[in-house]
Amino acid sequence: MSNVLQRTITFACMLAICVVVLGAYTRLSNAGLGCPDWPGCYGFLTVPNEVHEITAAQQKYPSSTIEPRKAWIEMIHRYFAGCLALVVLLLFFVIVRSKQKHAPKILAGALLMMIAIQALLGMWTVTMNLQPFVVMGHLLGGFTVLSLLTLLYLRWSPPVVEYENHAALCFKAGIICTCILVLQIALGGWLAANYAAPHCTGLPLCSNSELFSWQSLLRLPEKSSTYEYGVLPFDTRLSIHLMHRIWASVTLLSIVAMAVLVHIKISQPIIRKGANQVLALVLLQVFIGGVIVYFKFPILLTLFHNFMAALLLLALLRTCFLLSRARQVWI
Repeated sequence: MSNVLQRTITFACMLAICVVVLGAYTRLSNAGLGCPDWPGCYGFLTVPNEVHEITAAQQKYPSSTIEPRKAWIEMIHRYFAGCLALVVLLLFFVIVRSKQKHAPKILAGALLMMIAIQALLGMWTVTMNLQPFVVMGHLLGGFTVLSLLTLLYLRWSPPVVEYENHAALCFKAGIICTCILVLQIALGGWLAANYAAPHCTGLPLCSNSELFSWQSLLRLPEKSSTYEYGVLPFDTRLSIHLMHRIWASVTLLSIVAMAVLVHIKISQPIIRKGANQVLALVLLQVFIGGVIVYFKFPILLTLFHNFMAALLLLALLRTCFLLSRARQVWI
């Protein structure tokens, strides 16, 4: 039973990565409003394609134009998210009923609650016409679900780690790096939700970086009938994008410092290897970010940038988990 559950958790982690990537593709392809209702599409479980279905959809939503490609992108994302919700529900019941002494029941409960919150955010994303705060929250919720599943995987079958005298110090450094990275992901989500990517060209700074201002960063989207393609002025979007780049430098430097600290203070190869993986991923992520700007934001490369952000977060969480266990004396 334990092996089956471990495989199920692994499957759920892979499914969650697919959901995060599909969600990113939905945003990048401007398919977030491909279906004007939720959880179906124009009142159907699939995208309407028969004549009578299209007629009924047009009568019910006269202000919407049926675009099958965008609608299918959105619905495929919802199908995967629905499958993930069912798997998480199954995991919750199995773990809660488990007789294992240290079964992570609280973690399983938090994961199920987060799935419910994600469902609400998914609905509000559509019903509130891509309101940027909701879109960013939905993105962060997806990363949170993926993180909780990863922690569940590590908790259910923890790797063997020996005690280290300086593990507590390195663990604190890892937590700080995680907080910095989460803020960077949030900035990326805010950038995407406001369609701010093409408003900052040039490297390493924006070509017209003189338009950057702290005041414009605090400007919030005004109420609108739809937020598709963004409503904020040019200088605000430029400032959002440039802030994302600036914080990327902070993220890079903090992770480099953490990796160096781990190599100085920690002797176990498994933890050092984990820190090396995080370092390699953040360097690759910064490089990809530059290439995306240079080639003017190609969708597939930008999608890969989102995927790499998820991998970087998971690698950092795993390293923090290893350091957490190395703080304890196991008898």
